[in-house]
Amino acid sequence: MSYEATEHAHDYAGTRLELVSNARFEALVAAFEQAVPELTDDGALARLAEDGDWSSFTRGLAWDAPSGFVRVWSSRPAELLRAAGSDTPSAVWLVVNHAIGARLFRHDPATLLYAPLRIEAHAARDAGTVLGFDVPSAQLRGFGMNKITQAGAELDRALGDLVEDLGLPRPVALRR
Repeated sequence: MSYEATEHAHDYAGTRLELVSNARFEALVAAFEQAVPELTDDGALARLAEDGDWSSFTRGLAWDAPSGFVRVWSSRPAELLRAAGSDTPSAVWLVVNHAIGARLFRHDPATLLYAPLRIEAHAARDAGTVLGFDVPSAQLRGFGMNKITQAGAELDRALGDLVEDLGLPRPVALRR
């Protein structure tokens, strides 16, 4: 079976940040995972049913996850990649702010390409940890819709707050 499709290419500028820190890898990962609790899709649906409505659900998440973010996926790829010759400790997460994400989705479902946010940490070559992520507003600005751009700026602020909660300085790109 084959389908017809029309192709649309959308160019946009992105900004990837790397914060090189003197924090030990395991300590920073533990702090991140404490600040950003895990919430699977099944867990979110169960909680939504328990809370009764979307507003109560997002208020409850704000209580459990003060940063506004929850982890919807996590990976520690180092063990697998050790077989490929790399032994650098690494962690990768997808994190979502459901309140902002819902607004983005209402304006354009394709925004889910960039929200949830992808965040990566790995042990630095010398010492410490490198924390990397894309600046949300840089990616979302490419949709050319003011309400999506505003939500991207809100994600920037929330991500900057999370970075500070981890004991790291707020990156200039997340100062709004």
